[in-house]
Formats: sequence, structure tokens, C-alpha cells
Amino acid sequence: MTIERNLHKLVDEIEKKFPLEPHVREALLSVEREAFVPNGFKQLAYTLDALPMAASQWISSPLTVAKMTQHLELKGVDSVLEIGCGSGYQAAVLSKICRRVFTIERIDELLKEAKKRFSALEMHNIFTRFDDGQRGWKQYAPFERILFSATAKEIPEVLFDQLAEGGILLAPVEEAENYHIITRYYKKNGRITSETIEQSLFVPILDGTQK
Repeated sequence: MTIERNLHKLVDEIEKKFPLEPHVREALLSVEREAFVPNGFKQLAYTLDALPMAASQWISSPLTVAKMTQHLELKGVDSVLEIGCGSGYQAAVLSKICRRVFTIERIDELLKEAKKRFSALEMHNIFTRFDDGQRGWKQYAPFERILFSATAKEIPEVLFDQLAEGGILLAPVEEAENYHIITRYYKKNGRITSETIEQSLFVPILDGTQK
């Protein structure tokens, strides 16, 4: 089966569970997920499964990536900051909608692999940083959107500071052990308000960096 047919099958499976807006559907159709999956799992690249990868981390389910992308409300957005690059798949999808994607990863091995993938796929509008993402990326702030691709116990104030006026920050927030709620924060007139969207399960955000 060709990559194109696999992608259409994958996106059709996503849409059975979560109706996609056209721009999100197009973004998912334009990123070959198998390029982001470890070699031993290529045959599962176009299923809805989360898959293991290096450094005891996981590549999120395409359904989760689709939901997070759509919940960010990205139409017309120029810049987005992602906390937790992982395999790079989420950043790749974002790069098909936004002009500039800034993604931070705390595990050096994962970031190096993701950078190779971005380069091989000629995704030149993704900018990477090896750092603790909880500090954000002040040099390029403010960001219109900020996405956590890992669960936070609380959102660091510095990230709300780096969120543009009128911007959205989206994060899975740990309410209790193994109970994470995708939460959308809005910044209006300098004030932060929030709404809960749905339950989820992500790997936790950890402090510091790992070489």
C-alpha cells in the first residue's frame, strides 16, 4: 500500500472518532508518520497507537496529535512554541499550518533524531532548542500559541509571560495520578482564563536536560 493511501486510511480512522477541520486534515495528510516511528514499528505507523521510542518516551497517537492541533485553533497563526519535541511528529504537523514552529526538547538523543527527520523532509520552518522547555524560548517570544506535548502539574508563569496577547496555551494538566485533563488557556487583556476539554494521558514533563 502506498504512503498516500496509508495516510488517507489513517486520517479516515481519526475522523471516525474526531471530526477534523479541513486545514488539520490537510496537515495530517502531508506528514509521513512512518518517518517519525522507530524502525521496529514501521508496520504500525499508520495505526492510531501511541508507540515506544528512544529514552523510554512515546510517540503520541495520531488521534491525540490531531486533537491537540485542532484544539490550538491555528488558522492564521504565525508562531507556535511546542514544549516537548519528542519524535518531532507533532511539530511536523504544526509546520504545515503555521509559518514558524519553535520546539524544545530536554532529551538530547531525541532532539538529534528529530532534527535529522526535519532536515530529511525539508521542513525548514521548524526551529529546535535543547533545553528544559518549562523555561520557554524568550528570544522569539511572544508566541501566538504554546503547546505542551507532555503533562504538566502546573503551567510555569514564564510561559504565560511568553504568550502573546489574545494567544492560546494548550496543555495536558495532571489533576491526580494518571488523570490528566487537556486544558486550554486564553490570554486576554493580560489576564489568563482557562477551560477544560477532555481527559488524556501523556508522559510527564521533567525538570532539567538529559544528555
